[in-house]
Amino acid sequence: MNIKVAIFEDNKHLRESLSLIINGTPGLSCTGDFPDCNDWEFAIRKSNPDVVLMDIEMPGISGIEAVKLVKEKFPDVKILMETIFDDNDKIFNSICNGAEGYILKNTPPVLILSSIKEIYEGGAPMTPSIASKVLKMFKNKPAEITSEEFNLTEREKEILKWLVEGMSYKLIADTCFISIDTVSGHIKNIYKKLQVHSKSEAVAKAIKGKIV
Repeated sequence: MNIKVAIFEDNKHLRESLSLIINGTPGLSCTGDFPDCNDWEFAIRKSNPDVVLMDIEMPGISGIEAVKLVKEKFPDVKILMETIFDDNDKIFNSICNGAEGYILKNTPPVLILSSIKEIYEGGAPMTPSIASKVLKMFKNKPAEITSEEFNLTEREKEILKWLVEGMSYKLIADTCFISIDTVSGHIKNIYKKLQVHSKSEAVAKAIKGKIV
């Protein structure tokens, strides 16, 4: 396994430190590090990453805007946001734009590395403080949609519930006594019915609309 990681971070010292840590970890390699997202498409094509570490606040195109652009063009790339902000709107907008996970910039290196691996394997890592904010934020937003509009089956609702809980595909498969391929098939159907393109968008819509 070699997980390719690209870094978008305007802090030169942090960017270089993250690159060194990633390249020094077996199974990971930093294929590109960039100070901004102003030439994001060229950067993604050049680095061809599996996972992107994205600063939420950068000069020019912000991380929030970049998430949406990257996801539209490269839907299979997983995006892990890095933030020092407690701004609920920024986190909410990033989720709606398709980011899969969120960590604080002061997260210890070992947890950053485990978050990269988790997101690559289908998880949705969040540091506890951000996770609690996200759940609180969604719960406080009024329901705008109902599950009946999407015609989800009971199994699809169950799998969506486990996605909301942050389970990986493997854990969902073990819990439901089905194969990972079956889980993937259900999740593709869920995405199609919810009209979303990523796990985080599905989770956002599920919580926002009180589907599960």
